[in-house]
Amino acid sequence: MTENDLKDLLDREAMRINNIDFIDRDPVQFPRRFSKLQDIEIASLLSATIAWGNRKMICRDCDRMLALMDNDPYNYVMDEGYEELPDMNIHRTFFSKNLRHFLRGLHAVYSRHASLADFAKAEAIADDELPSWKLVASLNRELAAANNGEADCRCLPGNLTTTALKRVNMALRWLVRNDGIVDMGVWNVITPSQLYIPLDVHVGNTARELGLLNRRSDDKKAVLELTSRLRDFRPEDPVWYDYALFGLGVDNMLPEVTLT
Repeated sequence: MTENDLKDLLDREAMRINNIDFIDRDPVQFPRRFSKLQDIEIASLLSATIAWGNRKMICRDCDRMLALMDNDPYNYVMDEGYEELPDMNIHRTFFSKNLRHFLRGLHAVYSRHASLADFAKAEAIADDELPSWKLVASLNRELAAANNGEADCRCLPGNLTTTALKRVNMALRWLVRNDGIVDMGVWNVITPSQLYIPLDVHVGNTARELGLLNRRSDDKKAVLELTSRLRDFRPEDPVWYDYALFGLGVDNMLPEVTLT
């Protein structure tokens, strides 16, 4: 398979998966329920935060989590309704105590900024080589300050030197990309060219099978390597190929690949 053949395969698969039918089977459906920017931002972060494991379970638990917030995320955060949440499980190892921790930090952010986008601009994430890691470092600072200095890695990763940051990179794909199909494109803080691939074990394995990724660990270095490779094919929007890698892996459609 030549480089052109590989690009054609990725383009074809991305177009196949990136369609409106994808929405109802993916957590992206939850921020898409809203029209107000702040609601979209909160729903994106929270839905992405619990987006690990079985997809049906993820969607079920995202729906329940938003119902706890009266399907009115921004007002729920600003009214501090989370302080009345009973102890309960939200999704797998994410509990109401973790949700309270996260929402206290978001309350602090929204108390000073009109939107999370404005916060990201104030933190100058667009000037950083790795905007998503910069954003998480800034958010972790806010979450800790709002929770008596305590960190909570169930909300956002703390090991920013090694984490692939899969869930935040996915949320940013939703917020930044705008092709009028699945992703919402409500942010202009950074451009699609500055996004990084949401790397999980399935995407990583698919990328290795295709010869796109050499690193064996699904970590930050792998994200940088894979995203750099995808930029060779589509520099203005490399994360579009997230759809291709997802689809090829889930549907077991990987061809035998020998690059020439």
